[in-house]
Amino acid sequence: MLSDLEIAQRAKLKPITQIATALGIEEDEIELYGRYKAKIALSVMKRLAGKPNGKYVDLTAITPTPLGEGKTTTTIGLSMALNRIGCRTIAAIRQPSLGPVFGIKGGAAGGGYAQVVPMEDFNLHLTGDVHAISLAHNLLAAMIDNCITHGNKLKIDPLTITWPRVVDVSDRALRKIVIGLGGRENGYPRESGFDISVASEVMAILGLTTSLKDLRERLGRIVIGLDYDGNAVTAEHLRTAGAMAVLLRDAIKPTLLQTTENTPVFVHAGPFANIAHGNSSVIADLIGLKVADCVVTESGFGADMGMEKFMNIKCRYSGLVPDAVVMVCTVRALKMHSGRFRVVAGRPLDPGLTREDLKAVEDGCGNLERQIENPRLFGVPVVVAINAFQTDTAAEIELIRERSLAAGAEGAYRSEVWAKGGAGAEELAAAVVRAAEKPKQFRFLYELDRPIKEKIETIATKIYGADGVDYLPAAEQQIRKYTDLGYGKLPICMAKTHLSLSHDPALKGRPRGFRVPIREVRASMGAGFLYPLLGEMRPIVVAVLGLAHRGYVLESNSSTARASGRTYLGM
Repeated sequence: MLSDLEIAQRAKLKPITQIATALGIEEDEIELYGRYKAKIALSVMKRLAGKPNGKYVDLTAITPTPLGEGKTTTTIGLSMALNRIGCRTIAAIRQPSLGPVFGIKGGAAGGGYAQVVPMEDFNLHLTGDVHAISLAHNLLAAMIDNCITHGNKLKIDPLTITWPRVVDVSDRALRKIVIGLGGRENGYPRESGFDISVASEVMAILGLTTSLKDLRERLGRIVIGLDYDGNAVTAEHLRTAGAMAVLLRDAIKPTLLQTTENTPVFVHAGPFANIAHGNSSVIADLIGLKVADCVVTESGFGADMGMEKFMNIKCRYSGLVPDAVVMVCTVRALKMHSGRFRVVAGRPLDPGLTREDLKAVEDGCGNLERQIENPRLFGVPVVVAINAFQTDTAAEIELIRERSLAAGAEGAYRSEVWAKGGAGAEELAAAVVRAAEKPKQFRFLYELDRPIKEKIETIATKIYGADGVDYLPAAEQQIRKYTDLGYGKLPICMAKTHLSLSHDPALKGRPRGFRVPIREVRASMGAGFLYPLLGEMRPIVVAVLGLAHRGYVLESNSSTARASGRTYLGM
């Protein structure tokens, strides 16, 4: 078997203009970035506004394991398979951060014969969207300090500033820094820090926006801290939102690439799924549904995270309704969820993961069953994709199929897209088409006008399977304050570990008998959601509305925000 890089470099690419033209995209809507990638102008949405949408398929997975489940590989392979059976399909995926690319995770272009190409371009900068986000974010950071240095007319309280700088590499030395040293001309000395760029609220905003006008309004609502009277200070107050929108004027356009089989792929936005909504952009999906018969869009991490946020947040802002969900699992990942095996990066796999063990698969299937139940709560049919490995046995595959059907899936199908490309998932593709044709019964998990606590508890009990929720004093205070401020009708974006259905990464499989602790509840006003912090989940420093005055707690850029031994987002 050739390496991923060798396969990608041997792929016969078509000019991206040819890919775009086949989708019905006109010449003046294509902005070339070389021969094999292009931005697509938003004007295509207006031109095709009256055209019916294609089918909308969300691809998700069981709870992730260190082994990897092949979710992106399956997204790409399934889109190729759908094209092979006559359903003109476009995939929609997120752009990778350079942090994971240069870290242990590596790239995010898929694998084997199911890859996005040019793979090098995809993983390294692409068309510069992440850099534009970094620049827009850091412009706002600079304007905050300039305001303070030049008289502080907005009366910003430096101790409440929650807007850091960002950089798109994993640089631990920048997590916590002191800025403004060197005298008056260099600003006001204070503690600050760096996040990784994709953790920026600007990235979350880009993923949820629907137009340049909407982007400008969302940027203006970003809260960077409080003034001395305890009032929120926004990017609009700093007169920075317009300039930020200008910097993002090209980043708002999705980038068109292709797969190893020349299937079109939209790559746009890259928000994390453990603290943001973790999905590719609304704009990419909106355009894709007008130019294709089907869009396969990928959600980050498991169905309890990216998919739940896809349904409750992304679909609310896009107005789109999914037709089907594809749930990816593997035999060896389910064995991991039995709790019997431990994987250490860089060390050989436990031999038990590569030999037949029906008991381990059966014990691990509890996680798959819960994750199948989750999309069904939204009234959406589920098809299971078993991403196959050579060591899988027929008995193990059949056991997963039986348990999937018993849990309510439409079916479970072996997927061999890594080894065979689109030809390895034609049966799966046909099942997805059948599922997507079923009558829709879509419903949100909660209504926005319900109390904040009720929305949190609905997600915890119905999606995670918790017995209930416990709120620490800071969270209680923040919920009361947000309700008083009129923010209670925002959707909820739970920030938790991706390694368990629960808040505790040590609880594998399908945990039972646990309660979810809510340490804090924060607000991302530009993106438009509240996000509770579950258990030990801690962002490094992110754009939030803090509540530091009058008895309300703000975890600012202090050493306590980065206590050792915690699970942090970003670098």
